[in-house]
Amino acid sequence: MIKKKSKQSQIEMDLTGPEGNAFVLIGTAMKLARQFGYDDEMIKEQMTSGNYEELVQTFDKYFGEHVILYR
Repeated sequence: MIKKKSKQSQIEMDLTGPEGNAFVLIGTAMKLARQFGYDDEMIKEQMTSGNYEELVQTFDKYFGEHVILYR
């Protein structure tokens, strides 16, 4: 039997737990940026230039299609 390869499911991150730590979010963003061919240093600079809420918004801007963030 031949099956079609299923799409990789989205990553889920709980912002109220350890995954919501700014360092974890930045690390995940860097890893994903490299995988998708994005400018990881530019994204890191944007994520670290403001407060936590702006960091989360920047993460969502670039990776919201691939990562579900829960509050």
